[in-house]
Amino acid sequence: MMGLENHTYSSDFILLGLFSSSQTSLLFLSFILIIFIMTVAENTAMILLIHRDPRLHIPMYFLLSHLSFMDILHISNIVPKMVTNFLLGSRTISLAGCGFQIFLSLTLLGGECLLLAAMSNDRYVAICHPLHYPILMNGYVSTLMPTGSWFVGTVNSIVHTAYTLHLPFCGSRAIDHFFCEVPAMLKLSCVDTTHYEQGTYVSGIIFLSIPFSLIFVSYVQILPTVLQMKSSAAQKKSFSTSFFHMVVVIMYYGPFIFTYMRPKSYHTPGQYKFLAIFYTILTPTLNPIIYSFRNKDVLVAMKNMLKNNFMHKNRKNA
Repeated sequence: MMGLENHTYSSDFILLGLFSSSQTSLLFLSFILIIFIMTVAENTAMILLIHRDPRLHIPMYFLLSHLSFMDILHISNIVPKMVTNFLLGSRTISLAGCGFQIFLSLTLLGGECLLLAAMSNDRYVAICHPLHYPILMNGYVSTLMPTGSWFVGTVNSIVHTAYTLHLPFCGSRAIDHFFCEVPAMLKLSCVDTTHYEQGTYVSGIIFLSIPFSLIFVSYVQILPTVLQMKSSAAQKKSFSTSFFHMVVVIMYYGPFIFTYMRPKSYHTPGQYKFLAIFYTILTPTLNPIIYSFRNKDVLVAMKNMLKNNFMHKNRKNA
């Protein structure tokens, strides 16, 4: 009887994960683990390249280094716990662990939304107003953009995390998700969260609708400038870059908006977790490829770094 009471009033949650079948979970987690390693390696390489190569010490790459750092933290906040639970045969997560996942996830998601908008503004100024770029994107502005993204994202996260953790969970503590996320946890609460959802909607406008609109407007304004380019090769490259940027942006903002800006009554069971794959796992993997590794300056910097490391190794062996 005492054991039953302890289980009933346990503060731990259960993460149901993506699939119920253990064989399917093994295949999926193996794939996720490969993506995790790739993501950490890609984004770490980007940060090192930007730090070491003086030619990359410009606002665009400074913003990219923050994006890479956010992506490393974000995927590391989720995947290791998934893998650990699977290997240990346990799906539990403590209240503190759940709170930490919510806090870090919301900080990074909110911060990245604002940072992506800042990056689109940087591209707009660089392409449409190149002569004014050094003035409009000076050291103060390029530092303020990521700092503001981190700060505002953190403040927003503190508010939502504190509210979510103070909700009463009277029934099942099984979260139909692969990590602790606010919309999935609201489903478990036994109180009316309508007012809070309205607040979440306001946050969605600030962190999702407005930044996405700014990004869209930036690329719309960039388009006429690209069309005026005399070189067809430059036009083709700019169109290709802009297209892939918008694909990644839509992959990130689309599921995010769909999850956070709809009342919980409209969500179907397990819907959050499949949408969350896009903005927690896929886009952190694609970001360095789309924003960086397709860039000529980055490829040259990588080639030089590998060349210098090879020469240094040869001198050491000699």
